[in-house]
Amino acid sequence: MNGIAAPIVAYEPAPTPDFVRPRRKVSVVMVVFMTGAALEESVACVLADPAVDEFVIVDNGSTRVEAARLAGVADRDRRVVLINGQGNVGFARGANLGAKAASGEVIVFLNPDAFLQPGCVTELVRAIEGRPVPCIVGGRVLNADRTEQRGARRGDITPISALMSLSHLAKHVPAWSRYEVHWENDVAPDCVAAIPTISGACFAMRRADFEAVQGFDEGYFLHVEDVDLCWRVRRAGGVVLFQPKAEVVHLGHTSHASPIKVEFHKGVGLARYFRKRADNISESLLAWLLSPIIVCTAVARPVMWRVRGRAT
Repeated sequence: MNGIAAPIVAYEPAPTPDFVRPRRKVSVVMVVFMTGAALEESVACVLADPAVDEFVIVDNGSTRVEAARLAGVADRDRRVVLINGQGNVGFARGANLGAKAASGEVIVFLNPDAFLQPGCVTELVRAIEGRPVPCIVGGRVLNADRTEQRGARRGDITPISALMSLSHLAKHVPAWSRYEVHWENDVAPDCVAAIPTISGACFAMRRADFEAVQGFDEGYFLHVEDVDLCWRVRRAGGVVLFQPKAEVVHLGHTSHASPIKVEFHKGVGLARYFRKRADNISESLLAWLLSPIIVCTAVARPVMWRVRGRAT
């Protein structure tokens, strides 16, 4: 090589611009059950996103009107794969069915009452590229007024941190602030950041990563399966990421399902999660002792919502 040219030869390859880099095929998986009016808008947002190559809808149970609309969407758009007839098998199992049917290299899991904002899917896919295996990346989940939603960013959820957070002691006692699991009031990072737990309302995983951790634990029927998945990713030596540029508006509480049943499953799931991650006899004993308290507290929440509603 000419000695004059040698100094200007790059020792490392230049990064490939996005417009010439081969794009991974992206599948969105959505599990539907008695969602309500939000479903139609959520589906429209997915289909309007140019980064979505495939849309797998797992219908665990819909009204006749909703089922007919979903069938119509599947007929009109060849990207849509509609799975139904399995009944209400729960979110975890439904999501696994959707992931198995999906053909994308990257799978985005999205709640049916969540509305993708422009560029959300692209930012999720971009954040996951080149990351350690396994990896999961969540978006910034917003309320309708665009404030960050509770549960969008969370710390490590343990029996102690859950108790401290639920009792608000973590907020009012400075020495225990490290136990606060909800971080939505903290200043959001301006770039991708590693955190213990992201929201299951909108997140992405490479298919290989999802399969490496064996997908969702189907022992959860509804709720906490996302917390469990994040924990298993970290336990496997991977990383959980929060991408603030990937925004999604999540309504929540739109389902026609009974709030008491929903909260019951949440309590049962949380109790199961604590028992599952117990590493020794004392932790296991604590988890079992807390189980009935957690379930009763969860069920009491919608009861209090009704009482306060009548009071107002």
